[in-house]
Amino acid sequence: MSATETDTAVKSTPTRDTWNVLRRELKPVIRDPFTLIFSLVQPLVFLGLFAPLLVGSSGQPVGETLQWFVPGVLVMIVLFGTGAVGSNLQYEMMTGSHERTLVAPLSRSSLLVGRALKEIAPIVVQALIIVLIAWPFGFTIHVPGLVIGLALLAVFGIGLGSLSYSLALATKDREWLFWGVQQTLIFPLLILSGMLLPLDEGPGWMRAVAVVNPINWVVQAERMLFAGDLGSVTVLWGWVAALALAAVGLWVGIRSMRRSS
Repeated sequence: MSATETDTAVKSTPTRDTWNVLRRELKPVIRDPFTLIFSLVQPLVFLGLFAPLLVGSSGQPVGETLQWFVPGVLVMIVLFGTGAVGSNLQYEMMTGSHERTLVAPLSRSSLLVGRALKEIAPIVVQALIIVLIAWPFGFTIHVPGLVIGLALLAVFGIGLGSLSYSLALATKDREWLFWGVQQTLIFPLLILSGMLLPLDEGPGWMRAVAVVNPINWVVQAERMLFAGDLGSVTVLWGWVAALALAAVGLWVGIRSMRRSS
């Protein structure tokens, strides 16, 4: 092997390719950080308008209500944010940009993994902003729980983002189909996760579905972590759900990316 071929082989590795894709995907976020701020409008509306209703109905102090509600809002940020990122890939496919990346000397798996890892940055930034906004109103911050909770959100976001990219690759230029499937799935998953309202008093069938809803376990784990209960078995099940979703999402996403043309 010549020196040039050796240098090319060293440069073109899955890890390096993933890093290059990650840097490429992060550049628009760094250049336009206001997009992150604007995407917080929806969770802030829920926090400002929905939380007071919970306080009034439960009769609990504001701080206790926020301690229950804020972790759900953080999961909601991931659900709505990473669940829609496939639309960006779909736009690239419609404009021909995606096809140009496919002929680049990059592994197909890195094109998916790099995109999925990019979702970690917006998740962490947005979650920290929400926590800091809720803090003056009585929300208690347990630093170890916060750190572990952010890591759990990141893993959950990687899995959900990968599935969103897979849906975009499957629907290609049919934007209406992508949004139809996405919206059909996302709201039942949200309601059946106990994210906004407790399901304890709900119908039996709703509680049964919530048991097999991985998002429900992530939400419950986040509540335990933000309450400082790091050793709860619920936290373990939350990690199992997030890791399983990430594994399935990456597997499906990488297969879809390799088959794309």
